Order: sequence, then structure tokens, then C-alpha cells
Amino acid sequence: MAPVVETVNQSKAVVFDLFHTLTAIESSWGQGLPFTFQMLGVPREAWHEKVTGSRHGRLIGKLNDPVAIVRTLAREIDPCIPDEVIEAAVANRIKRFGAALHDIPAETVTVLQQLKQRGKQLGLISNADVMEVAEWDRSPIACMFDATLLSCHVGMAKPDPKIYETCLRQLGVSSVEAVYVGDGGSSELAGARDVGMTTVMITGVIRDLWPEKIEERKADADHVIEHLSELIGDGEMHNNEVEDIRR
Repeated sequence: MAPVVETVNQSKAVVFDLFHTLTAIESSWGQGLPFTFQMLGVPREAWHEKVTGSRHGRLIGKLNDPVAIVRTLAREIDPCIPDEVIEAAVANRIKRFGAALHDIPAETVTVLQQLKQRGKQLGLISNADVMEVAEWDRSPIACMFDATLLSCHVGMAKPDPKIYETCLRQLGVSSVEAVYVGDGGSSELAGARDVGMTTVMITGVIRDLWPEKIEERKADADHVIEHLSELIGDGEMHNNEVEDIRR
């Protein structure tokens, strides 16, 4: 297998996952805003189990009322959580994800800019509910993609082959001409590989969150990188001044 930079250079398009791939580490989102489980006063493990266990309806947009979504999940843990606590948790959750989308790492912006300058088509495929991408249009990178598929808006989610095929069609490239880059959640790398795309797993963010998942996810990766800058070559990235886009 060719080095990842050579693979990217030979491609016509690069398709990215969003959260934990293009965003900063979760603990930095919102400059200290609390997590949803903290706002609700429930155990972190219980909240994580609910959020990840029954998410398909949220991800494909069948469930699109933020308060109703959080109320259902929260009261399955504690039926006595008041409405005002749930509403405050929803507002906070939207703010946290909004901060993640606005405060995009400068490295991410530089890599995307470099790829655009090299003539690459850029795609984005994200599994997200309406709260998680409510602020997407305000993100400094939103305008940089030639095809953007947010699962709650398009009614399909990774690893459904249709979401990859739709993205490729919008980009005007075949699967063998495209590279998919993601942290491997939601079996996204397996889904991309199944439609014929070359897959790149990025481990930089999830190494701090779920290091135990890295080895398992590597099985579906043609390349494994730690940082996005490896897509364009570390030397070029670090020798250039990086624009600070944080506002």
C-alpha cells in the first residue's frame, strides 16, 4: 500500500467524517460548558448507553424535536427529571456542539485549504442529530465542502452504502477515485471500504477518549494516521504559518 500522502495525491476527492475527525477533543468544546449528563444529574455511563444505544431514529431525522429527544432518553434513566432541567440541558447541548463546530482547530482548516489548492473535491459525511449540527452553517469550514451529507438532513446514516454513494455522485467521482477519512465510529470505515473507497483512520482525538477501540477499528483502515496534517505531509504543515481562525 502506498504511503497516505501518495494515496491522497493520486485521488480526486477526499471525504471526511466530522466529529472526532475535524473537530477538537471533546473536553475543549465550549470552554468548560458542562456535559449533558452533568446538566441532567445522571451517571455518565447511563447517559452514554442511552445516547448510543437507540440513536438511528435521531440520526436519520425521524426524531427531530431536541427537547422530546432528550426528555425520552433522560427519563428512561430517571423519570423524575423536571422539564426545566431537560430544557436547560438541551440548550447547553446545542451550545457545546455549536462551540465544537465554530472552534475548529487551525490544523483542520489548513489541511482542507491545502487539499482544495491541490484541486481535490472535498466531501463531508456525518452521523449527527439535529442538536449536534444545529450550528453547522456557522462553522468556518462549512463552505469548504463540495458535498455535505448530514445524516439527520438526508435521512440516511453511515454505514448505509447509499450515503457514501450519494456523496460520491455529488462530487462527480467514482469510489476508487476517493479517500475516506474518519475515526472509525459507526462502522464508517467498513462502509466506505465496502463501496470501494480507500480508507484512512485518524486516531488523534479518540486516543484520548476510547483508546481501547483503536485496534478493532484499524481492521477496516487502509492507512492509519495520528493527525490530519499527515494527509498533506507533516513537513509542509508545520513549516507554514497556520492561520488562527478562532473567534
